[in-house]
Amino acid sequence: MRVSFCGVRGSTPAPGPEFVRYGGHTSCVALSHDGDEHRPTLLLDGGTGLRRLPEFLGDRPFRGTMLLTHLHWDHVQGLPFFPSGDHEGSRVTLLLPGEDEHTDAEALLARMMSPPFFPIGPHQLRGDWRFGLVPSGTFDAEGFTVVAMDVPHKGGHTVGFRVSDGRSSVAYIPDHCPTALGDGPQGVGVYHEAVLELARDVDLLIHDSHLRAEEVAEEAFFGHAAAEYAVGLANLAGARRVALFHHRPERTDTEVDRTVRRFAESPVPVTGAAEGTTLAL
Repeated sequence: MRVSFCGVRGSTPAPGPEFVRYGGHTSCVALSHDGDEHRPTLLLDGGTGLRRLPEFLGDRPFRGTMLLTHLHWDHVQGLPFFPSGDHEGSRVTLLLPGEDEHTDAEALLARMMSPPFFPIGPHQLRGDWRFGLVPSGTFDAEGFTVVAMDVPHKGGHTVGFRVSDGRSSVAYIPDHCPTALGDGPQGVGVYHEAVLELARDVDLLIHDSHLRAEEVAEEAFFGHAAAEYAVGLANLAGARRVALFHHRPERTDTEVDRTVRRFAESPVPVTGAAEGTTLAL
């Protein structure tokens, strides 16, 4: 499995020279199978990082599945600016977490993507687009086995994903408010059953690291986790590597470096997720 970071920011894009190394696009991760010319077929979230898909596909259309963890702007605003998906030859199955089993997925997206807020609706995207709900539990998508579980996050139904190809696995938990369940043993939130199960023995944990531990008391209200929580979770769950993700928009490259250096002695290797990089698991 190859894991490509197309967008790693949270909340808003971050343009400018201070954000070049880690990148300024918002959440999007592309997964591909070995032996498939590294063409992504499974996308996790649809932030502005979707604009980078042509780097992998060229002029070819995207044909695969997109899974959304939730519907906050920084996870969906790439959808209408996704040239590989808004393409005559595309085939896109988009699945999102509904508020209940009766949720109309396309209608829910149209609340953001329709006039007067945007000139076109989801049904006007070119290609063959199909909209549905993320199944609960375990399901198959593009040759991957996916587990979806609810995680606490402010402002709507949010899930995390565990994805496996039978040989390697990745956990993707980009928005997570563990303090919603209590302070936990280190004061940065509870290591609860859902995230422990998603992260158990994965080759790579991609986790919300919007905050630092000293920022949690004042800012966890907005629904995010600290880098210290992500690394603590990796250690408890037996993850083999952790990528700090969802960097806050004002966190410059230098500041992200400083966050990563906090974990130089961690038994689990820690990196900062950087836009444009690909990890082979």
